[in-house]
Amino acid sequence: MLKLVLRRILESIPLLLAISLVTFFLLFHSPGDYLASLRADPKISDAFLKSEVIRLGLDQPWYIVWLKWLWGVVRYGNLGHSFTYKIPVTELIGARLFNTFLLAFCSTIFAWSIAVPLGIIAAVKQNKLPDRIASGIAFIGLSIPSVLLALFAVYFAAVTGTFPTGGMKSDTHFMMTDTWSRFKDIAHHLVLPTIVLGMGGLAIYTRQMRSNLLETLQADYVRTAMAKGLSHRTAVMRHALRNALNPMITLFGFAFSDLLSGAFLVENVMAWPGLGRTTIEAYTSKDLFTVAAAVMLASVMLIIGNLTADILLGLNDPRIRHD
Repeated sequence: MLKLVLRRILESIPLLLAISLVTFFLLFHSPGDYLASLRADPKISDAFLKSEVIRLGLDQPWYIVWLKWLWGVVRYGNLGHSFTYKIPVTELIGARLFNTFLLAFCSTIFAWSIAVPLGIIAAVKQNKLPDRIASGIAFIGLSIPSVLLALFAVYFAAVTGTFPTGGMKSDTHFMMTDTWSRFKDIAHHLVLPTIVLGMGGLAIYTRQMRSNLLETLQADYVRTAMAKGLSHRTAVMRHALRNALNPMITLFGFAFSDLLSGAFLVENVMAWPGLGRTTIEAYTSKDLFTVAAAVMLASVMLIIGNLTADILLGLNDPRIRHD
């Protein structure tokens, strides 16, 4: 397992280099730049614009800017300086990354903790009422777009007053003296964004778990186990379930990075102060280094998700571990 982890880490280095290279190429060759809005203002002189181009490094070829940025990352851990916020990108991203990670993590727990048991029940009770209920929940989750579900959630919060309509903290959060009160305040704000972000995954995982388990239950070794006297429950939980979980664990590697991408939309609709809103604002203003850092972080999360899935697969299935 240690060799697997080390090999995947080493393989990820050229992949991240290629992603950063392509990102800078596309950003430099997309229409407009950070100074486009200033150029449209007749009050701003050409001399000032030229000095800003030099100061920001936009007068150099894209590959030179990429090499300088890469050297700063490798040697100093410096992701550049934000054009818009006038602060280091590391500081800007760090302040918002935890918020996005918290939302994605809670949505993952919400989706998987419901989807896996629901899929198991649907498979065991195939074509019965529990199966129909699970299929209905999955159908609703797949049918409603995330943006529409987010708007419904905001409307529900505004009408009922049960939950906040947006944000991560209340206005009185910093006046709270004890940790428990602050935790409850953040958790209260977290409920609706978690449900909205997790509903799509819940629907997909429920259908996938049901399909996997139904296929596994038809395997010869499961029928043999029941023929030898094992109860249906024991055969499902001890033999069929672990093999049915393998495709789900593989799916987990992509699911977490997808949640980060989906969080961008939910954060904008529900005013969650995370990385998604910052990335969209940075791309709109052509904040070069902020966008590049956000893309790299999303790539790193995908690599970490896949690595975690490989480790969990090895722990769940000894055959994979031996291979």
